[in-house]
Amino acid sequence: MSEITGSTSRLARGCVLCYEGAKMVLFVTGRCGRDCWYCPISEKRRNGDLVYANDRVVTSPDDIIEEAEMMSALGSSITGGEPFLVLDVVVSACRLLKEHFGPDHHIHLYTGIAPTETQLLPLRGLVDEIRLHPPQEIWGRILDSPYARSVETARRLGFSIGIEVPSLPGIEALRVILPDLDFLNINELEWSETNAEAMRLRGLDLEDGLHNAVGGAAALAEPLLDDPKVHFCSSGFKDSVQLRERLRRIAENTARPFDEITEDGTIVYGFLELEDDTLPTVLREHIYDIEVSGNQVEMAWWVLAELKDELPGKKSVIERYPNGGIILEVTPL
Repeated sequence: MSEITGSTSRLARGCVLCYEGAKMVLFVTGRCGRDCWYCPISEKRRNGDLVYANDRVVTSPDDIIEEAEMMSALGSSITGGEPFLVLDVVVSACRLLKEHFGPDHHIHLYTGIAPTETQLLPLRGLVDEIRLHPPQEIWGRILDSPYARSVETARRLGFSIGIEVPSLPGIEALRVILPDLDFLNINELEWSETNAEAMRLRGLDLEDGLHNAVGGAAALAEPLLDDPKVHFCSSGFKDSVQLRERLRRIAENTARPFDEITEDGTIVYGFLELEDDTLPTVLREHIYDIEVSGNQVEMAWWVLAELKDELPGKKSVIERYPNGGIILEVTPL
């Protein structure tokens, strides 16, 4: 099974940057005019109008720039919901990113509609790559659909244009439009809490207990993988490569001097919980990189391990996502 691993020489530019963990995800709305049964968007985001830069709720333009700088982003992915429902938000955000980071900051945009010239024109010079998501029910007549006209229009206006869809039955019908596309990305169908019931109703189940991939979904893409424009992105790749590389970029920019950055992009440090706010003498008399908040002390895990017999209180080693992200493991010392 071919997938996005190894060489990236034939990938769409947006995919190359995702492969490197260098794309910030800008979620601009949870509203959408479609109701795809396989949609993985969480209940928290669905149908709402909050904007997220990665996992940060955006309250001002500065939040977008700070999030992109924190991960040394080389590009951004505009997604939703349906971004064209908030075109003014998309235009403002893309202009902000291009003006701050320069024209080489690559922006791609996902859309479930077939945008017209009127809708695409405001994005010229701001969005580099358009990714169409035609519904499964029209794949068999894709050349006679509005999406084929959108492909022609986008190409004429200078956009890189492609289709990105999940691996569903009937996907081989998209072969006829490949000559008109710059790329066709096939994402392995994924299980989520919001589409689980629909999956069960269709007799689908998880491939294994390690990833969110749906059993048999990868095989559906195989008939198209002989074309160099077609790329298959597995659930495992997203979990083990894309996320890891993004975390590593964030960790390198945000880790404290005493944090250890792991190969997976997580950080590890020592945590000391004292019985009161009195800092132990051994920490006051020696120079250690520490952070103190009330009765809680954070430091290099190896320093805590070395001094554990001299320090009172509860001691543990914590592994978490960088920049105050979720805690993955707590190991008592």
